[in-house]
Amino acid sequence: MNRATARPRPVHEGSAVSLAGLVPAQTLYHAVCADPSALLAVGVVGAGGCGKSALLAALHQVYREAGISVVGTGGPAVGLTPSVDVAVLVDDAHQLASPDLDRLRRLALAGDVRLVVAYRPWPHQPELAELQDVLGAHQPLVRLDRLDRRGTQIRCTALLGTTLPAAVLDLLCEQTGGVPMLIDRVVDSLRTTGRLDGELPELPPQVVERVRHDLDRVAPPLRAVLLAMGLGAEADPDILAQVLALDLAVVTDLLSLAHASGLLLGGCLGEGTGVIPLVRQALVAGVTPGTRRVLQRLVLAAHRERGRPVLDLAHQLLQAGARGSDLAAVFGAAADAALAEPTGPDAAARAAQLYAQAAAAGADPASLAPRWAEASALAGDLDGALRRADQALSNPSCPDLARAGNVAATVLAQRGLLVRSAEVYRWVGRAGVGSAAPLAALALLGTGSLAEAREVLAAADGDRPPTLAAGAESLMATGALESVLGSPVANSAAATPTMALSTLTRAAALLEPAGRTVLLPDTPAALAAIVALHCGEPDVAVSVLERALSCGAGGLLARARYQLLLAWTAMIRGNTALARCWLARAVPESDTLEPREELFAAALAVGLARRESDISALQSAWGAAREAIVRYPADLFALLPLGELAVAAARLGDFERVAPHLEQARILLERLGDPPLWAAPLHWYSLHAAILREQPSAAERHAVALVKAAKNHHYAAVLAPAGRAWIRVLAGEVDPAEVEAAARGLQSIGLANDGSRLAGQAAIRTTDRKAMIALLGCARALRATGPGAASPTGADDPPEPMSPSHTATVPAGGPQGPAMLSEREREVAELILTGLTYRQIGERLFISAKTVEHHVARMRQRLNATSRDELFSQLRVFVENAQPHAG
Repeated sequence: MNRATARPRPVHEGSAVSLAGLVPAQTLYHAVCADPSALLAVGVVGAGGCGKSALLAALHQVYREAGISVVGTGGPAVGLTPSVDVAVLVDDAHQLASPDLDRLRRLALAGDVRLVVAYRPWPHQPELAELQDVLGAHQPLVRLDRLDRRGTQIRCTALLGTTLPAAVLDLLCEQTGGVPMLIDRVVDSLRTTGRLDGELPELPPQVVERVRHDLDRVAPPLRAVLLAMGLGAEADPDILAQVLALDLAVVTDLLSLAHASGLLLGGCLGEGTGVIPLVRQALVAGVTPGTRRVLQRLVLAAHRERGRPVLDLAHQLLQAGARGSDLAAVFGAAADAALAEPTGPDAAARAAQLYAQAAAAGADPASLAPRWAEASALAGDLDGALRRADQALSNPSCPDLARAGNVAATVLAQRGLLVRSAEVYRWVGRAGVGSAAPLAALALLGTGSLAEAREVLAAADGDRPPTLAAGAESLMATGALESVLGSPVANSAAATPTMALSTLTRAAALLEPAGRTVLLPDTPAALAAIVALHCGEPDVAVSVLERALSCGAGGLLARARYQLLLAWTAMIRGNTALARCWLARAVPESDTLEPREELFAAALAVGLARRESDISALQSAWGAAREAIVRYPADLFALLPLGELAVAAARLGDFERVAPHLEQARILLERLGDPPLWAAPLHWYSLHAAILREQPSAAERHAVALVKAAKNHHYAAVLAPAGRAWIRVLAGEVDPAEVEAAARGLQSIGLANDGSRLAGQAAIRTTDRKAMIALLGCARALRATGPGAASPTGADDPPEPMSPSHTATVPAGGPQGPAMLSEREREVAELILTGLTYRQIGERLFISAKTVEHHVARMRQRLNATSRDELFSQLRVFVENAQPHAG
């Protein structure tokens, strides 16, 4: 055929599908389709399964339809000469003998030829290298590699005619390593089984079985190398030679062959790092469990001899059910590795499991106990941790007593036994087995033992190792002390919140790199968040808690603590939906928490029900809260839940249950010198509890305490006028400017919900219609500015005036508070907010729909609402604040 008369050939659908995602192959294919008669000499290089044969098959079809003869597929014809009517397509050129490669080189040098030569990157004979140089001089090599996620998606869509769900696509990419041939195997199986939805946790068994049959054609030595690597052996010729008892040079060649065959992870044209997961599954499925365990032991022994990591190998043996006394040291070493350098959130649980297997295999229980206890604690098994720590502490000859003491003290702190926790920490120092002075001081501060805490810190040795954990512990104790005493640098209690929060935040940051392995009675992140909440910095609390969660500081043991504190932050800001979300995450399926977390969870359930005015839920939550408060005595770091429970108890008429705990808290704070940072929030809660109990003298006492604390504490300086405003409002003395200033002050410290409630209460008690409308607008605005604006935030049912003597006289000229709407109008308002139509409301109240409409028009006029939305917004605030309290 004369090249001048050649015509472009159409792209065939079958060829387009077979090359889908293979961009370099498609480029060459489309160039040939555009001009089949054009001369070319090109090399195509890629590992097995990457599309070389598919490309040659597509080119073969194009040339044949263009009237050009095709020779050489499967090997070159002997004695080929250049011809314009022939295309030479050669596959697997890496398997050709030297004379054949030399003929191809001479053919390429002739120039007047159509020649495509495909080969793998290994073995690379000198003659093949020379041929590659000649082909590269004509045009760049076509390099076929693995497909990335986008390429895999394109290929799957072309093969199936539909887009795979993201979850299935991710699984396919992970299991096939992007090798086109394996992708085709999986897609074919999915098409056959019809499993194309998003629920595909693993590949169908048919795929694994088909790949296993493909691997039966692989030479036994190569299959042995792949199996050893699939069972955890590193791609190291020395290790594989020892495991398989093969010559080092042979193993090196087999690794190169495995890589060139496209059976290892990593680029087809780069260095392999491990067996492709799908290939590994197929290999392992093809050997008996006994053979598998023998090979795993050999791999493990080779790794241990060379000081390589053994954690994953030991875990594989554990899952395979391997047993024997020779594995005791292996499991112990693997558990130590998991504990020292955790690779994920479940590392501590894996370590505890491996310690258990080491003990079962005959390892000395006394030597394992401290480390096993620590792993159990970090994994959240506090019962097991305390039992093993106690076992170690009961044996004076037990090594690593300091570790055992640290575990015991940590668990005791979690369970509300801070006094006993401090004793154990101090014993560790006195026994000469370690130094835990900062943690002892922290526990002592939590119980109000200020003098002892300062003494312990002053006497602490200065020769503690300069580790991240030691630094974080020291900063944490210093920050806690600053929160009570103030900064010694500033010489002023006014600097307490800022300095303490800064110190604790730095401690949290210092612990982040080693966070998962450090066991503490409380984490610096949690303490920083609590201090932030005590001084009106909810954004700081959220930031430090989210960072701690993301890096796993404190291990699994601290996760619920962070989640509950995030829930608390969301609750006080009015975002009850987010608070419930965090609370649900914190409570495990077993519904069991340690006493400290149980107290916070119970207080959250009570607080959310209280804010949503859900009396039934509040009464139900109060039952669990009564148990939680008994199980956890008052300490410095649990004053927030205690305050919340005090308000709920007052509202439910069960205040006597929390009164002893409040007295404990009062004594604790008194022993610490009534530090404003810690005392102010509890006074705020207690003021509300006193109001609900109609005890004006008690409310006044807490208001005075807030005024006193306001001299040195910004948070208290905001709460003090708000407390005064509450007392005056409930006595019928409404100063709109004072109330609005106090409400907006509460918003500035993260208590927008409290500010909205104060403004709403003032609105329904004022006798001034303009003031009522302004205060309702303030209440609505404050609720809308918080993060919980779109969630069902609700508010407390308001208290009645503290006593009849405190009720203001109603002037003759106008109604007071709720009387600005008639009883019938309030009924209509409540029903209209539920979404009922005028007709449905009329049927409920036995009045006509027209009468309902007249009531709505009058309410709109009285509230000066300019639109339906504004009316509904004001009615919502008005109705919520006008409900009678259930106390």
